[in-house]
Amino acid sequence: MRAQANQRGLSARDMEAILAVTSKLAAPFDLLTMLAEVVSAAKQVLDADGGSVWLYDAASDELVLEVATGIEPLRVPAGTGIVGACARDRRIINVPDCYADPRFNPEVDRRSGYRTRCMLALPLVDHKDVLVGVMQVLNKSDGAFDAGDEVLAAALAAQCAVALQRVRMTAALIEGEKMRQELEMARVVQVGTLPSVMPRVPGYEVHGMCQPAGLTGGDTFDLALIDQGLLVVLGDATGHGIGPALSVTQMQAMLRVAFRLGADLETAFTQVNNQLEEMLPDDRFITAFIGLLDPATHRLRFHSGGQGPILHFHAATGDCTRHKPTSFPLAAMPLVSLRPAVTLEMQPGDVLALLSDGIYEYAAPGGEEFGEERVRAIIAERHRGTAAGLCAALEEAVRAFAGGAPQEDDMTIVLVKREGSP
Repeated sequence: MRAQANQRGLSARDMEAILAVTSKLAAPFDLLTMLAEVVSAAKQVLDADGGSVWLYDAASDELVLEVATGIEPLRVPAGTGIVGACARDRRIINVPDCYADPRFNPEVDRRSGYRTRCMLALPLVDHKDVLVGVMQVLNKSDGAFDAGDEVLAAALAAQCAVALQRVRMTAALIEGEKMRQELEMARVVQVGTLPSVMPRVPGYEVHGMCQPAGLTGGDTFDLALIDQGLLVVLGDATGHGIGPALSVTQMQAMLRVAFRLGADLETAFTQVNNQLEEMLPDDRFITAFIGLLDPATHRLRFHSGGQGPILHFHAATGDCTRHKPTSFPLAAMPLVSLRPAVTLEMQPGDVLALLSDGIYEYAAPGGEEFGEERVRAIIAERHRGTAAGLCAALEEAVRAFAGGAPQEDDMTIVLVKREGSP
């Protein structure tokens, strides 16, 4: 995907437009406004003059045109025309000449007076592989859409699917007890962005957990195999509740899009930081570890915006190296350049341990905090077991130490362990 994105000649303006759309995933927009933003960005980035979004209505097995350029809502049976074929097969369809394609339905053109020349149709599938609709981008200004356009359109379509599901959940949840429903909705959105299954990485075990202090929290994590390697993220936004929960959701979605478009570690960190700095209130920021592991070379490069300590346990010696943040928290200030990324050499048995403040600062009834030394001791004692077992041991030790004291902060743990013995 990196090669395709580079062939497309992705500009800073294109990246900013896509990240801006991604950032709206957590904004309180209604459905039509949200989809209009996505279509507008697709037209800008792909240099097209039209676009539409069809939603799949499972109850009636129809596709419903909710957003389009200059036409009224329209319902068609699923499977009809190019849009139906896209929904049925769940694959991108690139049509250079619509009127030469027998699947094309000219009814929409007749009703609107618009002349569709070429088209990209992209399936909108959410993170649980559920079809939610189809996005169409129409009439590229300088010819037909190419493979590079397909890459960018696919990135936008992925964000559109998430936006649709988020807005639908919002509409369903805010009925009834409004405040509680909003909190529950935010928790669903937040938890829904966390990995439901840990990725399988050759030669490694990875594991993560996130336990908010309340219905919603400001922590998140990500563990995902992407073109650039294993993406490792831990984020902690200031405060608790809906605002911080949606802030870290924005950050996570923006990172996924940046890397999907072929960005390297430095570009992704800088672009996401600057976008968040523009949109978040002055008193809100996110501490975040963002790293990429190359399983073939066993090198993990990372930048950390205010997130620490970062613990690297060396199985061969039993020592634990402590790394500090490499930059300011995300959204604290605009970034023009970064210090060099830190590179870790992951030897057999080594463990990278990322823990949020909720672990280190969990206080017992007498006020004593759990602290870093207890974390180091548990890693040294349990590093030969599984990553999941080590995570469970850390959480159990914190709960036992707290002696029933209430959880005041979100607790998040991310572990990356190289298999084998030193």
